[in-house]
Amino acid sequence: MDEQLKQIGERLRGLRDVLDIPVSEMAETIGVSAEKYEKIEKGELDITISNLMKIAHKYGVSAEELMFAEAPRMKSYFVVRKGQGMSVERTKAYKYLSLVSGFVNHKADVFIVTVEPKPEAHTVYKNIHKGQEFNMVLEGKMELYIGGKTIVLEEGDSIYFDSTQPHGMLAVGNKPVRFLAFTVE
Repeated sequence: MDEQLKQIGERLRGLRDVLDIPVSEMAETIGVSAEKYEKIEKGELDITISNLMKIAHKYGVSAEELMFAEAPRMKSYFVVRKGQGMSVERTKAYKYLSLVSGFVNHKADVFIVTVEPKPEAHTVYKNIHKGQEFNMVLEGKMELYIGGKTIVLEEGDSIYFDSTQPHGMLAVGNKPVRFLAFTVE
């Protein structure tokens, strides 16, 4: 994972250099201090998928280019075979498999997210981003925290919500949860 963080940081720094964007502007885009943003670029601090999406949207690149260093190429359709999408492990607990990474100018981001259980977890990192999100549990069980509510979702359950509300999740039990995450602005 550390190598992935460093590579993402290098791509962010490259984007900033090419477009001559000050550190302070990039930091403001994702709502962090300039010092914290510099740590992200150095690969010393993690960046969320939604923050990568904010940067990508604002500066006209794809989130996949920032995450995977690959630009989408397909314009008519894009097929992802089982288990073959672009994958990134954001932390030890979260793994994202992109299902739309090869399609040019896609209007939504679609991932299969795997969350490992953290039996002793008491703090849930909550995220916000523009638009709306749809989640459907494929395997396992999770607690989804939206605003001040906790919603338990099991295999086959789905939820559609306003993703400008703080939200985060935990796997419940001793096995990972896999769910489809579909975000649209």
